Amino acid sequence: MALALTVLTTTDSAARAEELARGAVEARLAACAQISSPVTSVYRWQDTIETAQEWQILFKTSEERYPELEAHLRAAHDYETPEIIATPVVAGSAAYLSWIDAETSAR
Repeated sequence: MALALTVLTTTDSAARAEELARGAVEARLAACAQISSPVTSVYRWQDTIETAQEWQILFKTSEERYPELEAHLRAAHDYETPEIIATPVVAGSAAYLSWIDAETSAR
């Protein structure tokens, strides 16, 4: 079974978040994507401190599919430099981790 990852990104609207989530799941690049309610992000961009309302998307995928998921997010995202952060899942339900592996296998 492949190592499972969670991959986080953000975007500026609920509709855009759903598009990113649905596209990744339809392409089997993620088994699941969860969209969180708006969060407030504070960050420096081009020498200015910005504050923005964003929606977080947490994808569940396999390590094998990560490069394709990242490429998909870069191509589909409207941010110049989108947040794309992958974290390994170090433990979890064997049945759930097997489900992620099965749903993200290339068919």
